Amino acid sequence: MPLSSSPRISSLDAFRGYTVAAMIMVNFPGSWDHIFPTLRHSEWNGLTFTDLVAPFFLFIVGVSITLAYGSRKAEGGPMGTTYRKILWRGLKIWLVGMALNLLPHFDIYNLRWTGTLHRISVVFVISAIVFLHTSWKQQAWICALLLLGYWMVMSTIPTPGEGRVLLEPGRNLAAWVDSRYLPGKMWEGTWDPEGILSTFPATATTFTGMLVGHLLSASMPDPLKINALMTAGVCSAITGYFLGLVFPVNENLWTSSFVLVTSGFAALVFGAMFYLADIRRWTSWTTPGVAFGANAITAYVLGDLLSLLFYGLQIGGKSMNQHAVKAMTAAGMDIRLASWCYALFFVGVVFLPVWIMYRRKIIIKL
Repeated sequence: MPLSSSPRISSLDAFRGYTVAAMIMVNFPGSWDHIFPTLRHSEWNGLTFTDLVAPFFLFIVGVSITLAYGSRKAEGGPMGTTYRKILWRGLKIWLVGMALNLLPHFDIYNLRWTGTLHRISVVFVISAIVFLHTSWKQQAWICALLLLGYWMVMSTIPTPGEGRVLLEPGRNLAAWVDSRYLPGKMWEGTWDPEGILSTFPATATTFTGMLVGHLLSASMPDPLKINALMTAGVCSAITGYFLGLVFPVNENLWTSSFVLVTSGFAALVFGAMFYLADIRRWTSWTTPGVAFGANAITAYVLGDLLSLLFYGLQIGGKSMNQHAVKAMTAAGMDIRLASWCYALFFVGVVFLPVWIMYRRKIIIKL
């Protein structure tokens, strides 16, 4: 997928990088039994900091699609080569996701066929191809229809076997579709948070990013872009909140209200970064994020690989993270704070090779 944007928009690379860093941080706490509530995914309805990470990344994918393929679209002509590049890039990301799912035991009989990278790959391919053949207005309509259609489907079609509409864990239409048609092992046994039906509204999240990409590419002064971006972010978040009163904000189902709220927040965060880095030219804070963002997927993969050492290697019957958390709590630190500190330490561990790659201008493009 497009992992680089126009050099002028350094805030986008920083946003991407800090999002990946946050993804690594919440995926690898010092202890899964002791985590601050906002650093966990919501058990069902609701929204935590952790719930924002995945939609933020898909939003960034959408922005990057517009910036990366806008000129190719404007050129017109045959798109065969572009299609092949899009499909090949999506396939590579999906295969990397499958390889990570095989770790650490390479148990092919209990292999999960979906996950974070799988969803990114599918959503990227769909969104990029649609982008090449539609205007921003058509993309806005498709996004709205995806959100409205998903809301109607999930809220009006009775769950088979239940005889009524349900939006409960494992007892809803999306879970039923997964149990019938999703191959392999599922994250929650009989259903998966990155399942089939929820991929449709996840695509809408990427479309919201594509629309922001159109705004950034428009011929208007940057202050007007900021005003439009921040206004859109507030309106989207408010609309999502009120929709959530009837179709709850829920990451596991990736509800339409979840898309609107998280895309609104993403627009606000990105708008603030864009103002600081690209309008005021305060860029010193962007360097770590840009380093992560330059090799975003690589950093994510490195996190999984290095975790085999920092979380899997046993020393004296305990893993490194267990020893570290025990030492910090013995010194009087709250165990949840100790768990978070180790997560931040692990982000730093991943950052070291990423920083070296960035300094040497090594960029691994999937």
